[in-house]
Order: sequence, then structure tokens, then C-alpha cells
Amino acid sequence: MARRPIKPKDEEEVFAAEATEASEGTGVSSAEAEEREETKVVAESVELLREVGKRAPRLFGIPSGVDGLDDLFFTTEIRDGKPTKKPLGGFPSYAVVNITGVPDTGKSLMVEQFAIKQASLGYPVLFVTIESPAPFVAAGLRARAAAMGVDYETVQDKIVLVDAASYGILRHSLPTLLNTLAHAIKTYNTKSLVVDSVTGLYEAREVMARDVVRTLFNFAKKWRQTALFVSQKRSAHEQLSPEAAGGYAVSHIVDCSLVLSKVLITNRFEAKLYKAPVGEVVRLFRIDGCRLCGHDTKTHLMEITETGLVRIGPPLSVEAEE
Repeated sequence: MARRPIKPKDEEEVFAAEATEASEGTGVSSAEAEEREETKVVAESVELLREVGKRAPRLFGIPSGVDGLDDLFFTTEIRDGKPTKKPLGGFPSYAVVNITGVPDTGKSLMVEQFAIKQASLGYPVLFVTIESPAPFVAAGLRARAAAMGVDYETVQDKIVLVDAASYGILRHSLPTLLNTLAHAIKTYNTKSLVVDSVTGLYEAREVMARDVVRTLFNFAKKWRQTALFVSQKRSAHEQLSPEAAGGYAVSHIVDCSLVLSKVLITNRFEAKLYKAPVGEVVRLFRIDGCRLCGHDTKTHLMEITETGLVRIGPPLSVEAEE
């Protein structure tokens, strides 16, 4: 007999309990706690692929609002006996995407462009701001809409802001944050979730990074949200590696990682490689991995325009050959 799908409201207490344990700083992960409990068989977790497949979501593209990015994700079809790439046209639907990089690489600009694009298409977006108070994020969204040629008036009722920067309890109590997000999703029927930045939820508590990110990941999956998590990279990490604060926790849990970096041109060799004068800053972009669909693996040039928009340029290898 097929298992009845668990609805979001049935699992809220489970996620809240796990998050509470993590937030108390016990040093014991939810997985370790489960292992210490009496061993038993969880028959409900076992299902035939045929039954699970009936609940599998359809894969399609969610436009990013970033020029040059959407066609870097693709699916593969067999035509005339040969595999052929078919551009997905955006982020994979229901993916949890980690956008990481050092400061001033365009992470927040990218998620703001995503929010404006989705809102302009009529899809409500839940935007959790952890770094800047909501009024300042609103100012940024207004600027992004103007630069993208979107009427700001048409998107104001499609973007829902959760101000975790001004309300500390939302940063320090994960169960409270999850309950607030669930309330917002149910009230406004949002389709996408942005968290800028997820690193702010475990500042000075990096040992908890994996529990925090895993809980948010499961939350986004449960509520069928396409989610973008911004994470801050330590400057000590290699520029184009996906590790952010908390080590490998974020990149190993999420579905997809986008790595943004910048290079200061300091010599003639770099000037020739990047085709930029000494003293200029060159920005780079790479999709580090995506488990839901195919993706471009090259390192691309990236720019932030004078109007404050992120654009993905050609692969660095193409520029180097010319």
C-alpha cells in the first residue's frame, strides 16, 4: 500500500525540534541523536520507485534575470541516436542553489535580479534579508528594477521581505525563522525563496553550519521553493573553490553551487590573460556543480555594469585564445 505523502504542516514540529536541538549548541547533530535512540525499523521510509516517481516534480527552467546565465543549465535528449543538449532556460526548478564568493563579487545583485525577474513574471518571491534591514533592500530592488527595465510598481506586491536583520530572534532561533517563513509562504503563495545571506545564521557558530543549512534545505524542498542561498566565502579560501564559512557544509548539501570571484590585475601576464589593464579588477563566474541537470563547467568572465547589473560573459578559455 502506497504511503500517503506527508504534507508540509505535518512536518513542521519535526523540523522545529531538530533545529532547536542544533541551536542549543549541544554539539550533537540530529543524525547522531537519532543513532543514540533505540534502534527500530522505519517502514514508512521504504517505497518502490514507481510510487515515489508519482510525486517527483517536473524539471523546467526558472529564469534567473541574469544575462548569459540561463543557458548554462541544460538537459540532454537523444536525437537520431545522438545525445543533444537542450538549454533549460534558467535555474533547475525546485533547486536549492548556493551562491558563494568573497565580498564585492555580485552575490546580492544576482539574487536581487532573480527576485525582480520572477516578480515581473507574476511569481511571488520570499526574500529573507539577514545582512541589511528591509528598507535598504527595498532601495536596492528598486534600483535593480530600473536597470532591468521593469516597472517597480508591478513587482512590489510580488516580493515578500522577511527582515531578519532587524529582528534578531529570526537569526538566533531557527525554529522561529522556519515558522515565520512557513507563515509567509502560506499567506502569499510564494514560489521562490532567497536567503541573503545564510552565513549570518551561524556567525561565530560555524560548527552548526551543516545543521542550519540542512534544515533550510529540507524546508525549501518540503515547501517546493526554488531557493537561492547567498554564502560568504572566507578570503583565505581559494578564489574559485566553493567552500564558504562553515567549510564544505553548504556546497555538499545544496543542489547547485555558483562561485563568484574577482582578480586584481597586477602584472603583464595577467593583463594579457584577462585582456585588462594593470590595476583593473576582473570578475569570474563558475558553476561548481549541479545534481539536478547538466551544466556548463567553464570559468566565465563576469561583469557588474554601471547600472548595477550582473552579466555572465564568454568563457575565459575563449578570451585567452583570441
